[in-house]
Amino acid sequence: MRSVELREEQVQLLADRFGDRIQLGAPLAPYTSARLGGPAEALLTVRSATELAQAAQTLWESGIAFRMLGGGSNVLVADSGLSGVVVLNRARANRFEESAAGPHVWAESGASFGAIARRAVERGWAGLEWAATVPGTVGGAIVNNAGAHEGDVAGSLEVAEILHRDRGRSEWPVKRLDYAYRESWLKRHPGQAVVLAGTFRLEASTVEATRARMEAFVEHRRRTQPPGASWGSMFKNPLGDFAGRLIEAAGLKGLRYGGAQISERHANFFINHGEATAADAWALIQKAREEVERQFGIELELEIELLGEWQAPNGSVASGEGER
Repeated sequence: MRSVELREEQVQLLADRFGDRIQLGAPLAPYTSARLGGPAEALLTVRSATELAQAAQTLWESGIAFRMLGGGSNVLVADSGLSGVVVLNRARANRFEESAAGPHVWAESGASFGAIARRAVERGWAGLEWAATVPGTVGGAIVNNAGAHEGDVAGSLEVAEILHRDRGRSEWPVKRLDYAYRESWLKRHPGQAVVLAGTFRLEASTVEATRARMEAFVEHRRRTQPPGASWGSMFKNPLGDFAGRLIEAAGLKGLRYGGAQISERHANFFINHGEATAADAWALIQKAREEVERQFGIELELEIELLGEWQAPNGSVASGEGER
């Protein structure tokens, strides 16, 4: 989905419908985990699933292109920024409940997925310990089938509340989301639907047991992944191998362009040292892809999503797609 610049009448419509919730030319860097990227032509903040549904419906009916942004942990925003509307998802309501089927947690799509997992741990409810170190929001996790430590959303989600642009609001079971490794129907059809909330299955356990499992995962992350402003994982793992291993084997671990660097701790994490531009990170991405394909014949596929316009290796301008 390639967005186009807003027309004057569309800007006026946004101001009339959303008032001070719309910001023109708002910087996006503060809303991404890598802390870089250009401005949004218009930034619309929503603070509940109801506001999100109303905003999406209004924008679809008005023919205004938009993208969702949650925790900004899985995107690289171009230095030139994004045209159209960026919907900043701050819908964070959640509740932990028990039923005859067992404990579960319902959370709106803008809630921190890691924070939800940690709260489950402190209740002694098992099933999301693997997610305690996963960055980003519930919505982003559902779209991308986020995973870690042999767990993933496909194995934990019970149902997602979805607003489809043509079919309205409904609950989607896991099967309908058509999950694959870091993929879903939602990710393969950008712009067609938004995630409003999700319900995750949990199991009764003890605080001691769930906390021990979570702390083991946290310690593993601390040992193997870099702190600070970064992207990771940058690439999907190829079948039967690891992107980080391939990048390291290609001799690129620690490579730095401008303020961006391939982490010396884990080669599938890229770091912003504070002065990086999106162009620096994009150059590292292309270098990693080129060298891994040249040396090993493997084409690395991005796990993060490019947002905005990018200079392709052949000199043409490519438009990045993605909604998280």
